[in-house]
Amino acid sequence: MSQSLAIQLAERLRSEPLDLVRIAGEIAERSGYGLYLVGGAVRDLLLGQANLDLDLVVEGDAVELARALQRQAGGEVLTHPRFGTAKLRRGDLLIDLATARAESYEHPGALPTVRPSTIVDDLARRDFTINAMAIHLDASNFGRLVDPFGGQEDLSRKRVRVLHDNSFIDDATRMLRAVRYEQRFDFRLDPATERLLRRDVSMLHTVSGDRTRHEVELILREPCPEKALARAEGLGLLAQIHPSLRGNGWVAEKFRTARATAHPPALGLYLSILVYHFTDQEVEDLATALKLPGATARVIRDSVRLRQSLHALETPELSPSTAYRFLEDYSPTSILACAIASDSPLVQTRLKLYLDRWRHVKPSLDGQALQRMGIPPGPRIGRMLRALLEAKLDQRVRTRSEEANLVRLWMSQEK
Repeated sequence: MSQSLAIQLAERLRSEPLDLVRIAGEIAERSGYGLYLVGGAVRDLLLGQANLDLDLVVEGDAVELARALQRQAGGEVLTHPRFGTAKLRRGDLLIDLATARAESYEHPGALPTVRPSTIVDDLARRDFTINAMAIHLDASNFGRLVDPFGGQEDLSRKRVRVLHDNSFIDDATRMLRAVRYEQRFDFRLDPATERLLRRDVSMLHTVSGDRTRHEVELILREPCPEKALARAEGLGLLAQIHPSLRGNGWVAEKFRTARATAHPPALGLYLSILVYHFTDQEVEDLATALKLPGATARVIRDSVRLRQSLHALETPELSPSTAYRFLEDYSPTSILACAIASDSPLVQTRLKLYLDRWRHVKPSLDGQALQRMGIPPGPRIGRMLRALLEAKLDQRVRTRSEEANLVRLWMSQEK
């Protein structure tokens, strides 16, 4: 096993990170430290998938090891001695180092209390067995797998399993993570783990909105987030975030359309589709519950506000300039969300015309050109430029000379 993992490490890592990891292992061994690669990189290595995250755990002083590695290999080091962590950056390569630690929780949803410990204790604090494996990096044991909780077997059985019965009570965000991993890898929750999740689903309220939002954002960054959302709805997780959230077939269809339209879809676009049928109050409640950043909250508010007024775009004789005036104060993301989510072909067409064409239209003449034509500086310039824009949108003028002729006509009418 150790030989095969050493070979896999050599195959998966580029020469530079592999050399750095080997140097770190040699330094650790000289210092009497154990050094391990941990986390998703180990899991993905065993799955044969690419993952260049270099998260290292040290049975010893991670800060000192990072400084010693910098002295020998170069790069920049950022240390956090209070937390026993350090980052080494060399070019575009980043290595995270942390002192092995054990942790305990004072109450459900609390951040853990940690203390220095062993690699086994460090792995025991992980969320799932498939993430609770490590690989020796010290020179004499390089490549040997550390798997105290059966993570490799769970990988082969394609199951997501927690390490203990209070896992979701200690950290309820693990429930959202479980669904994300299950759907990403096409695994299934271990039956006992699913029973624990259903038992503890209400514990999601014990964690902060920031932490819940972070997990939701990670789900939305998955290649097909609708799969995890559908599963989360079936398990009762979405209802814990907000009773009106759905992960149904309509959402799946619109998410697929979003991916075909935007590459990749912005988080705000996915969120706007999720809240498309919300009321104003429901949007505010969700924004508060997830502590959404101001810009994101504005996008989803815009989307719901626009959805409520889309009937205005269904008038057959509506001019482009009128549609432009109607849409110009909405964010492009909210307009795109409504173009995807609306069931009206005419509305979809006009929203897409605005995004693809109308919002980019500009008069050929500018303020200086108007002044050269004899219009004095002031508000009149702005009004004329706006009128030129609307004339160009409605194709009443197409060229610079036609714009100039129209301005001369207006000037003559004002005399």
